[in-house]
Amino acid sequence: MTRVETVVGLAGGTCSGKTLLAHRLRDRLGSDRVAILPFDAYYCDQSHRSPAERRLVNYDHPDALDVDAFLADLETLISGKEIGIPVYDFATHTRSRDVHILEPRPVVVTEGILLLMFPDVRAMLHAAIFLEVATEVRLSRRIERDGRERGRDPGDVRRQFGETVEPMYRRFVEPSGEHADPVLRSAEPESVDALCGLIARLEIQQAEAAR
Repeated sequence: MTRVETVVGLAGGTCSGKTLLAHRLRDRLGSDRVAILPFDAYYCDQSHRSPAERRLVNYDHPDALDVDAFLADLETLISGKEIGIPVYDFATHTRSRDVHILEPRPVVVTEGILLLMFPDVRAMLHAAIFLEVATEVRLSRRIERDGRERGRDPGDVRRQFGETVEPMYRRFVEPSGEHADPVLRSAEPESVDALCGLIARLEIQQAEAAR
């Protein structure tokens, strides 16, 4: 049974580079050492709503996430057991019946915009990192990503960004950064280096504590 030794949380605004940083860390340390658990997979299923009603849901509010299911899965993963991550369709805002199987690894990296909002989540992390990226950069990336992956019109992306994404960032996401150390500015190699160094220090501390 693989033992999870370190749980790292990455938070920050939409398109700040959280997912990219997590994958670059896994590429650096190896998939045999790092498992990635995306908080975004735990958005609440909206299949009970009509398509028009789904568009009115504020997906940048903490209530849009199934935190209890996320915590249960993270706890199971930490216990050394595999989990089935929900498959969420961001185009339709519904969950598939399928799941992605994730097996435990020594390092678990979980990432999401609202990750550090929840005390019960923070209590399960050995380290919390916040990616702080300028608004105009995040908006530009969001327009490109949503057009490519979700078939959305740039004007609609800008509307949502102005109406809910950025206001919720200011209300919830940005203040949650006070729980993070360190704060990083990008997913570039220097940030990967910093994260690798942090994990190495945590592993040394845990080894010393176990003696």
